[in-house]
Amino acid sequence: MDRLGIGIIGFGRIGAEHAGWLARSTAAHVVAVADATLARQALAAGRGIKSYDSVDLLLADPAVEAVLVATPTAMHFDHASHAIARGKHVMIEKPMALDLHESQILAAEAAIRSRVLSVFHNRRWDVDFLTVKQAVDSGALGKIINVESRLGQWGSCVGPAAREYRPTWRNEAAFGGGGLYDWGSHFIDQLWQLMFPASPVRIFAQLRGNVWTKDCDDFARVLINFDNGAVGMVEINTTTTRPGPRWHVDGTKGSASSPFSPEFDTKTWAKLELTQAGTTDRRTFPTAAPGLTELDLWTRFAAACRGQGEPAVSVQSVLTTMKLLDAARKSSADGAAVGIEA
Repeated sequence: MDRLGIGIIGFGRIGAEHAGWLARSTAAHVVAVADATLARQALAAGRGIKSYDSVDLLLADPAVEAVLVATPTAMHFDHASHAIARGKHVMIEKPMALDLHESQILAAEAAIRSRVLSVFHNRRWDVDFLTVKQAVDSGALGKIINVESRLGQWGSCVGPAAREYRPTWRNEAAFGGGGLYDWGSHFIDQLWQLMFPASPVRIFAQLRGNVWTKDCDDFARVLINFDNGAVGMVEINTTTTRPGPRWHVDGTKGSASSPFSPEFDTKTWAKLELTQAGTTDRRTFPTAAPGLTELDLWTRFAAACRGQGEPAVSVQSVLTTMKLLDAARKSSADGAAVGIEA
């Protein structure tokens, strides 16, 4: 079967990274990119990829069967809806859109036109998350009381953005910037799946701009109550010089923590150590088997576009994540806890 032709909308840092993954794929390949900057167009051309200066031209290319939307978050809805309307299958970089309402519209449009729509929540298969999930599911911690998921650093979430197109957009609310949308969308997505089948029922959030931005959040703390009595916390703190543990879990049989790695090394994050209740004994949980790779996610997506199975990340599952992100933003704005509708 022919490889699926992918067009990338937004050839910035992450768009170029996807192109690297797809260069190794036997199921899909990049046939064109659309980018507003000459430098990123030239980068694509240097890799032997056709480049366009407009999204409309990319969507008119018959070789483009599916698109990756890798533009700033605030542009996801517009670019994805246009692609679906032109008959393309769509993969969207996380977060899916600015809010649940936009995400629901995209899901409905894709269903009406029988197009495959997925979101690149690749961190559902990070080895640290899989290790924590394996430990929780084993029962070694007993009934789960508390789960804390953190990222801490003294440095903006802007990171190594492409210099050619507004590299500070992740610190600007108009573009969908801030820690909650950035790492927070991954960590909240992980947390509710870790606690499933328990359902989130209430959120209290504190989103603050302190050092790197006054426009959106460089500190995000989200507290979640679940219907089984457990509580969870996601914290994205880019204003600390003393990061806390990447994971901390308390249960009725003991507690477990893993260290934070400033290099974002998931293997270090996966070093989950248990102290059993009533003892000082410590043991390290076995590291989970590797999960799906980024290349695997593209392979599954390409197969779904050919009518063979489903993508690795379902749209319905992402709507849950978007609902929680909405509730967190509302809670912070109101200064009050927000209930989560089933």
